[in-house]
Amino acid sequence: MSTEEEALIRGIAAEEKTNVPGTNRSGRWKQREEPDPYRRAKILVYNQLAYSAKSRAQLQKKLADKGFEESLIEPLLDKFEAAHLIDDAEYAHSFVEQRGKHKKLSLTALRRELKERGITGELAEDALAARTDEDERQDAAELVRKKLRPSMNFSDRTEKEKIMRRLVGMLARRGYSSSVAFSVVKEEIERYRSEQEEDC
Repeated sequence: MSTEEEALIRGIAAEEKTNVPGTNRSGRWKQREEPDPYRRAKILVYNQLAYSAKSRAQLQKKLADKGFEESLIEPLLDKFEAAHLIDDAEYAHSFVEQRGKHKKLSLTALRRELKERGITGELAEDALAARTDEDERQDAAELVRKKLRPSMNFSDRTEKEKIMRRLVGMLARRGYSSSVAFSVVKEEIERYRSEQEEDC
């Protein structure tokens, strides 16, 4: 979602609040007055989208958690989709790009996080296809390089194995397979040692 679209949604959300019967201009509900459930649900969706992009499943869960009936939720979200304010395909691509870039998550971890947000099947795989195995390996290597320090004693076998286990564990927590993790850690440690020796 672009900055312009986010600003538009925030503006709509603010306008909806001031136009709902039973509210004052701050958007607070007046006592003893029950707002129309459909309007209240619509405001909730606008506010959620104004905060950050959401998948349909995330909004569906949010509305259900707030006690709205499914018979209200589904047609409401259908209208948001028809207006292109909810777009799971766009959301999935943006999510993979941002989480892959900033968190350096593996494809496995990204697939799991998409599933948690209700994005599965073809939608998920299309978004994940933008990242290659080489991208994943480069990200893993970058994570390892950031953890390497001159104070680490790689000449001591016990200490080296301890460092390797810690680095492999770090990659595993981001969803990297054991084979990729061990391979990348070993390669980056050897590269680091060679560079250190050249600097001496």
